[in-house]
Amino acid sequence: MCKLIKLPEKGKVVIVGDTHGDFVSSRIIVKNFIDKKNHYLLFLGDYVDRGPKSKENIDFLLSMKEKKDNLILLQGNHEMFPIVECSPSDFWDNLNEDEFRFYKDKFMGLPLCAYGKGFIALHGCLPDIEKLEDIEKIEIGTKEWFKIIWGDFKDKEGEEIGSFLGRPSFGRDYFFRIMGKIKMNVLIRSHDPYAPERMFENRCLTIFTSTVYGTERKIAIINLNKKVKSIDDIEIISLDRPKV
Repeated sequence: MCKLIKLPEKGKVVIVGDTHGDFVSSRIIVKNFIDKKNHYLLFLGDYVDRGPKSKENIDFLLSMKEKKDNLILLQGNHEMFPIVECSPSDFWDNLNEDEFRFYKDKFMGLPLCAYGKGFIALHGCLPDIEKLEDIEKIEIGTKEWFKIIWGDFKDKEGEEIGSFLGRPSFGRDYFFRIMGKIKMNVLIRSHDPYAPERMFENRCLTIFTSTVYGTERKIAIINLNKKVKSIDDIEIISLDRPKV
């Protein structure tokens, strides 16, 4: 299992936040970008639970992943319910034993992070590592894995600043320390629909791409040819605002 995906150095990557059973949003994004030349689609996890069509959503994405090399699915905490339970878990609660085993096996093989020139993308929070390549050493179920799929960032001073409902939160000092070690300028994450879209001097972008929380659905598009220095180098597009 490859845990860290290096994106190509040419083209564009379309980054998608949590979809949570929003089958319609997933189809719109795939339809519009999957066959574009030199375009890559990167989904940041949480494909199931909460929304009305979790099974349709993940079956569609897994099917497209088998057909298209330019579609990348990362682990989110709701995919890893068999390891650390989450709530709600309506997707998992409605599976029979064979289905449960099938999806568990599929999700266990998903990567944790992806990166390009100057940016890294994952579901929740940065792990405490010395260099980027250390992500390959992170094992499922460990403390650093838990940070990646469950961790949050808060725009406050400090390192670890507590937890809420089992979700560990980290502050500015932690963010800048880890980003310095892995030599990255910008983090793109999802997981928390109520987090500020931009944090830490325009270097932490949180996007969400589902209707389940009533928040605006957004995607981020990055030109892989250029080094990302801040969020201003990223195109952020709303799926809910009509084009002018």
